[in-house]
Amino acid sequence: MRPRHVAPCSDAVTPAATDMQIQFAGLSDVISRFEFLACDFVTSLSKSPQSFIGINYGDVADNLPPPSSTARLIQSTTISKVRLYGTDPAIISAFAGTSISLLLGAANGDIANLASSPAAAAAWVAAHLPASSPAVATVSVGNEVLFADGTLASQLVPAMQNLYDSLPPNSSVKVSTVHAMDVLASSDPPSSGAFKPELAAALDPLLAFLSKTGSPFLINPYPYFAYLSDPRPETLAFCLFQPNAGRPDAGSGLTYMNMFDAMVDAVRAALDAKGYKDVEIVVAETGWPHKGDPDEAGATVENARAFVSGLVSHLRSLAGTPRVPGKSVDTYIFAVYDEDLKPGKASERYFGVFQTSLIETYPTGLLRNGTGGLGPAVAPAQAPTSVQPQPAPTLPTPGQQPQNAAVGAGDSSAARLGGGRGWAFRPLHAGENDGEGSRHRLLSS
Repeated sequence: MRPRHVAPCSDAVTPAATDMQIQFAGLSDVISRFEFLACDFVTSLSKSPQSFIGINYGDVADNLPPPSSTARLIQSTTISKVRLYGTDPAIISAFAGTSISLLLGAANGDIANLASSPAAAAAWVAAHLPASSPAVATVSVGNEVLFADGTLASQLVPAMQNLYDSLPPNSSVKVSTVHAMDVLASSDPPSSGAFKPELAAALDPLLAFLSKTGSPFLINPYPYFAYLSDPRPETLAFCLFQPNAGRPDAGSGLTYMNMFDAMVDAVRAALDAKGYKDVEIVVAETGWPHKGDPDEAGATVENARAFVSGLVSHLRSLAGTPRVPGKSVDTYIFAVYDEDLKPGKASERYFGVFQTSLIETYPTGLLRNGTGGLGPAVAPAQAPTSVQPQPAPTLPTPGQQPQNAAVGAGDSSAARLGGGRGWAFRPLHAGENDGEGSRHRLLSS
């Protein structure tokens, strides 16, 4: 936006020029300058990488482009960080010199060895965090470990401690682990957020470690799975960052306008209740599938576009959450590509915001301003709708308009397990393995 033209004032003020007119002219000039600066700030956000926007790079697929192509693709966006689920040298080296920071994953299967042997932890650090490697910001020791088995959970903090102790002096690398939302016993309303008491033996020392080392609490909130259990139009709008009546939290006096903020603040309340207000939250995964099985009608291109673009806009607004306003939570969107080898329901394979041909699956708002990505643009998706369930649509091809797919009743098993009309937080302990750890589903309370 160009600043409005304000006619310069003459040095010689005519008798008709009152003090009020002079003051108004000055105020108008100030307003014009403010508008210009605000517009310039918003434009700059769409051009440069944002420290709070990341993406998950999964590789449970047999049709992915070379890592070097993916690195170039991500450089054409405003994404500034990438989460990997392992330590593939080819993928890590592809990001060398890109200024994109990495969140690496130590596998669940490595935890026992890392916990029992400081030498093994030192060897892991030497192998995967050499001085010549791309910027690694965080290491996640395992994924959703607290629900794997009791033995592994008890070894988690020792493994994290050994890795941390093996880092070079003055290293800025953080060591943490990723959690499913069902670490919470309560989240309705968000101010009642509390961790499950039965996890205290493993969780309490973990939180103490995060606080001591300045490392973040990594969490995987998925509004999509909340919608599946409560497939009403108003719930869809609440999950997709669309206009809605909001949901008041009587415990805090705050009103929530989207499910993402509600989920994040429920975790914040749980951390605060434990006395860890200093531990930062990072969203390690969140996303929306663009395709699914016939009984996953919420998994559509239209809804995925609305969620991801709405999330990006919300993060860029720097509004924060009602409980922690004014600061966007660091968020890793799930995921770069679809992953065709994942087991489970079809939606598990269709979270990709880019196609393997290096074009957007749908407009996301992630591409740098003035760029078109690395391929032809996909036709704009239509607005999300909420009608009776129909089979999920096929993925649109470039140049074609996506189907106006239906959005309706969600997973039937989800309905059986709690089809209430609350905050849609109660976890389903499905425990399915999607190749990167289970994403525990969130149902109505």
